[in-house]
Amino acid sequence: MAAAEKTYCRQVQTPDSSDTQQRLCLSMPKQAEYIIKRLEANGFEAYVVGGCVRDSLLGRIPGDWDITTQASPQEVKAIFGRTVDTGIAHGTVTVMRGNEAYEVTTYRIDGEYEDGRHPKNVSFTSCLEEDLMRRDFTINAMAYSQRTGLIDIFEGEQDLKEKRIRCVGNPYDRFKEDALRILRALRFSAQLGFAVDPGTREALRSLAPNLGCVSKERIQTELTKLLLSDNPDYIRMVFEDGLAPWISENFGQIKRDRIQVSKSIPARAPLRWAAVLRYETEETARNVLKELKMDNDTIARVKILVHWWKRAIGSDEKEIRKTMSEMPEDAYDDLLAMKQSCQDIPESPKELETISRLTELIRRRGDCISLKTLAVTGNDLIEQGMKPGKTIGKALGILLDTVLEDPENNKKEKLLAQLYHKGCL
Repeated sequence: MAAAEKTYCRQVQTPDSSDTQQRLCLSMPKQAEYIIKRLEANGFEAYVVGGCVRDSLLGRIPGDWDITTQASPQEVKAIFGRTVDTGIAHGTVTVMRGNEAYEVTTYRIDGEYEDGRHPKNVSFTSCLEEDLMRRDFTINAMAYSQRTGLIDIFEGEQDLKEKRIRCVGNPYDRFKEDALRILRALRFSAQLGFAVDPGTREALRSLAPNLGCVSKERIQTELTKLLLSDNPDYIRMVFEDGLAPWISENFGQIKRDRIQVSKSIPARAPLRWAAVLRYETEETARNVLKELKMDNDTIARVKILVHWWKRAIGSDEKEIRKTMSEMPEDAYDDLLAMKQSCQDIPESPKELETISRLTELIRRRGDCISLKTLAVTGNDLIEQGMKPGKTIGKALGILLDTVLEDPENNKKEKLLAQLYHKGCL
């Protein structure tokens, strides 16, 4: 056993052991267990590490099972037949087991961080403790194997019990190395419902300007994960801790005193971002998300929600069909979901119940609410002698309004007759 293990490993025993203290046994995938045993059989230490250990201790199902080992990348490749060099310069080899992929990374020490995000170089080490020392938070710096039990050098398990996010070692050093960790601290706080350790929080506040080193895409990813958590209202900490001005220019101008994101709002990115931005103009909402490199589809949906959330849909079928026609079907559903989760809207709960009931009725009947299901097409109008161009689009718009008023009008002969009557044909 390595020296670090002798000093720090919590020696807990298997259920059939005669030792009086019960051993912690994490249930890991068979293929991850196989990889670790193969590495051990070849004389190398190996452990599952990081988030999978954390989530297992919390009773959650890990999404990934990362493995760390003494073996060099070349030694890992020699032991396993099917591997992919996913990050070999940083010590990572992906081992393929059937259709499953497991990242196996050599113990490493990060070199100097010159850009506030990435180490200039990495060097490999044979000491697990040195590898764990470079990690961000104590709850992510635990390792486990069935042979040794839990290795918890930095008391991450205790921080899990006390529901605390705390940096490994000096928080100023950790955040100077990688400024993205500032947002990761708040994101883990929201995802787990944990408090940020006072020393860690003081450091992230002090080093907030370092976020300027982080790409907007990575910032947006962390903020979106925070918003999609069970505690989306923790987004307020970004403002309370003075991070907002360093997120982006327009983000820093958001009206912080009106930010309220209820966890009752369905956990979909357009909905949660719209909740953050709903008191802003559509243009400001767009600019914030553009600066954060959000995808165009999400930006478009957020703009729809920001435009409509404070506007009354109307509680009769005609008004509902008209509103439904002005946006994609799922965007309309998001609008209803947002209205049902916000208090500062023009509709009462009873009115929203009526709107939901009538919406279901409209869909069940198959009422026409878009040009896709209009009984007359542009080709039909051309066949009737109308010249291609803007006139056709205008005529189809007139017909759609007629059908939105009364779905019984959605009959080809009836609609064409209307155009003849108006002198359009």
